[in-house]
Amino acid sequence: MTDPKPASKISGSNRASKQNLPNPKPVNNSSGNAVCRMFDSIAPYYVILNHVLSFGWDFLWRRKLAKAVNKNKKLKVLDLATGTGDLLISLLRRNPNITEAVGLDISENMLALCRDRIAKHKLTDRVSLVRSDAADSGLPDESFDVVTMGFGIRNTPDAFETLSEIHRLLRQGGTALILEFSLPTNRIIRKCYLLYLRNFVPLLGRLLSGDKNAYRYLNTSVENFYGMDDFSALMRKAGFSDVIAAPLTFGIVCIYKASKA
Repeated sequence: MTDPKPASKISGSNRASKQNLPNPKPVNNSSGNAVCRMFDSIAPYYVILNHVLSFGWDFLWRRKLAKAVNKNKKLKVLDLATGTGDLLISLLRRNPNITEAVGLDISENMLALCRDRIAKHKLTDRVSLVRSDAADSGLPDESFDVVTMGFGIRNTPDAFETLSEIHRLLRQGGTALILEFSLPTNRIIRKCYLLYLRNFVPLLGRLLSGDKNAYRYLNTSVENFYGMDDFSALMRKAGFSDVIAAPLTFGIVCIYKASKA
């Protein structure tokens, strides 16, 4: 595993047109630097916050995504917005056919913790870490069989650009797997969920981390993000085919699976 470092920038190819995008709207008004600073500040508490705030459901969500990976051939995998490595570790532990994996994140503090956790799980020989932007990674075209992203794409300034970057990085026939928050369609569940997001999550985040701003952004980023149908359409606009959206836990999260034809 290499030390986190900025990847060299290269010009992207296979960029799809931004015309006539479904439900265009700002997803995250924070600059990349602001997002980086936020995750740097909460890095020491990130793992426990995720487990507590999701009531442990996050283990199941990552396991579901890991099970969706092709088990029949050797794979090279990229995990974008890898954070402290929860999804990356789950992928590697459940898929021994992943012979090489790259974890990419913009936060140095997150990657430092990820490095330690990768070593603890004795996965160092299969993993490299890169510090870079998920929407402009600087990695070579068509380098990966699978690209994953867990709870990261809504934090990027432009989800379409990030999807286009994923498409560029995938080999022909490769698979994109994205795990992201969503809003339940059931009115009662949706109302209860929004109440939790808007009131209890910021409070718990502040109590657990000591940071008054921790997770205050979560409800707005979830509420402003694309719905399942619109995000699926956005993936098709970015060049993906065979797009499948699989809601989990009453629609609180969704796994999106798509192919590069």
